[in-house]
Amino acid sequence: MKVDQKAHTVTIRDTQGDLASFLLKVTQQYKTFEKHNIVIDLLMYKELSASDIKLFMPLSKQHRKAKKSFIVVTSDFDFNAVSDKLIVVPSLLEAHDIIEMDEIERDLGF
Repeated sequence: MKVDQKAHTVTIRDTQGDLASFLLKVTQQYKTFEKHNIVIDLLMYKELSASDIKLFMPLSKQHRKAKKSFIVVTSDFDFNAVSDKLIVVPSLLEAHDIIEMDEIERDLGF
């Protein structure tokens, strides 16, 4: 697992290629990241199902309750296959753009 922090955002990338153990590590170390916006980088996985992505739903819910952004990044995926409660985008750039928009909305009180 590789963690990159820039300003108010933490990008967490899997380096092992095992989604289940990656999710477990992120969940166990969540307290470390809870005060930041989180981007989960799954670009290394070429084929992910909607059920694989939905495994991140509990973390996303918990994080969004704390008024922080939680975004999953993966390519080659049917983005309509997951609930709108989980934000899934195809690129890191788009993830950071969404976080910026979320930050502006929070600053304005939305």
